[in-house]
Amino acid sequence: MTSMQTRHFNSYSAARSHLRDLLDAAHAGYVTTLDRERERYAVVDGDVLREQLATLLPSHAVAVAEGGGWATFLPGLPLSGEGDDLDGALEDLIEALREYAGDWNERLLHAPNHRGNWALVTLVELSDDTQLKEWLLGAELSVAR
Repeated sequence: MTSMQTRHFNSYSAARSHLRDLLDAAHAGYVTTLDRERERYAVVDGDVLREQLATLLPSHAVAVAEGGGWATFLPGLPLSGEGDDLDGALEDLIEALREYAGDWNERLLHAPNHRGNWALVTLVELSDDTQLKEWLLGAELSVAR
């Protein structure tokens, strides 16, 4: 079992010397931190973080049947997908999410109108396509015909 003293590391050197302890504590679900100069970092299991983000950040995805096909989008975001069927439109939206995450990390991170999308980008980067599809299809999916 991890003790209280091996969950919080007051320097990069201490964390590096006890990297296994740091990762074991995070894996076990303990609040685990690393201080570096005047900044504090939290170390979390990626799967746990993904699950929490998926729960706390519902997609509010909208799917619309139109013109013999389907369109999907996320209100308030410049992302959409199109396809011959709902699955195709969702796959296209997932591709758009992946492209957006890449663009966000490359250049949109500090743009005022994109800065607040850290949680979305983190969710996308920690999810596989099946998990993203489940997130999009969550209880919040609005389907218009």
